[in-house]
Amino acid sequence: MADTLLRAAVIGASGYTGGELVRLLLDHPAAEVTFASAERHAGAALGAVHPWLRNHPAAGRVTLRPLDELPDVDVAFCCLPAGRLPAVLPRVAERAKRVLNLAGDFRLRDADEISAHYPASADSPFSFTYYVPELSDAPPEGRFVNLPGCMAVASLYALHPLYAGALAEPRVVVDAKTGSTGGGRDTAEHPAERFGNFRVHRPHGHRHLPEIRRAVAEFSGTELDLQFSTYSLDVPRGIVVTGYARLRPGVTALDVKRAYARAYAGRPFVRVRSSPRSPRDFPMLKAVVGSNVAEVAASVRDDRVVAVAALDNLVKGAAGQAVQAMNLLAGLDEGAGLPWTAVAP
Repeated sequence: MADTLLRAAVIGASGYTGGELVRLLLDHPAAEVTFASAERHAGAALGAVHPWLRNHPAAGRVTLRPLDELPDVDVAFCCLPAGRLPAVLPRVAERAKRVLNLAGDFRLRDADEISAHYPASADSPFSFTYYVPELSDAPPEGRFVNLPGCMAVASLYALHPLYAGALAEPRVVVDAKTGSTGGGRDTAEHPAERFGNFRVHRPHGHRHLPEIRRAVAEFSGTELDLQFSTYSLDVPRGIVVTGYARLRPGVTALDVKRAYARAYAGRPFVRVRSSPRSPRDFPMLKAVVGSNVAEVAASVRDDRVVAVAALDNLVKGAAGQAVQAMNLLAGLDEGAGLPWTAVAP
């Protein structure tokens, strides 16, 4: 146990991501949930809003409160729906030494793209650093950090080694298949329509597309010609992303294998499935759901490469990655408080 616990606030604690953050922080050896906000559920006990947390020994000490009661904290995790943070950010910035945002408001840089996808942040005076623990050279020094979107970061894990090593042509097709929690707790889709179904979610225009393009350019220097489409899975958690591209002339399967090994060497939470031969060898939901681990693999035949990544959208794609970032920013062990193994069957 650390001598002094990090005081953490979870802003928007009634949603799936906020609840997952509280779950992870309740068992963190060096942090404590000092404050958890939820406007509609202010005054409610944590277990009343998240029944799956009510049996934790510390759950009784957490009551959801309005944001106006936010005390001074070391770190504020912002889990509000896209568009909500800019209006309340001055209050959060006043009370938090560091702000980690899990929504998309400050992920983009192009003014036209911000206006199209996150208009509420278009005129914000605050500037955030985009941070992916496995791809950024070092933790950012500024107070304001924006973490990647779940489908975006899964796509980055799949594609990064190909473009960091200049192995693939820039034209790439990515499809991302996500579980129902990706739509948030207030989704209007009835369970009867999702159960036993697999459908297109958005074939064009998803707001993670410009984020992926920008991030690949930032981390590898390659401007992608990207087609990005999303699909809805009949599962509560998990994302599987598949990228399809052509290799540059002269690039071999061995070059690709080495690139993935190099890219994630020393990155404990991204596991490369090297030389997959059977379907069970590839990344899959049963191997990652419930954990902070992302699995990646690439399969090559002739000049074609198929890159696959799988992760839990609520853990590695959101709350777990945020705790991982907090650990690195605070100089703690990267894996402190984070689950390594999946929950199955």
